[in-house]
Amino acid sequence: MEQFNRITFDTNLMGGRACIRGLRVTVALVLNLVANGMTAEQIVAEYPYLEVEDVRQALHYAAWLADESIQTLEPVTA
Repeated sequence: MEQFNRITFDTNLMGGRACIRGLRVTVALVLNLVANGMTAEQIVAEYPYLEVEDVRQALHYAAWLADESIQTLEPVTA
């Protein structure tokens, strides 16, 4: 997960959920803001301790988590 150097996990912070740079800002919050129509610039204006790259990396992290892989299963024969 080297490409996600802004995504942090700490069991003592926000219940261990994925956060932005050890802040009390979860990736889920950033994703919800984007899903509700905010741009990265608007998010940074509302949360000045965030950077545009934090928003981008949260989106990339979510895409990485949602990446689907198809696995072919062989039927079980008795």
